[in-house]
Amino acid sequence: MIYRGLYHFYVAHHKGLATDPIKYFAAPENKDLGIVKSIRKPFKKLIVDPFPERVSREGSFFFEPSAQPCLTTALAP
Repeated sequence: MIYRGLYHFYVAHHKGLATDPIKYFAAPENKDLGIVKSIRKPFKKLIVDPFPERVSREGSFFFEPSAQPCLTTALAP
């Protein structure tokens, strides 16, 4: 990205629009060159519970597994 940006700085320098490459790359109007990256937003945890305000359970998704055995495994021949 710097290599490509140096060409743009070179052209701006010869037109008399820029004298310092650091200031040129950091300028808001040259944001499209992609030299200075924008600050990322912090990670936010997504709450997928349909009613998050009712009960806050750690590690649960939508339901708790039942303690009763399934009917197919509870039947003995």
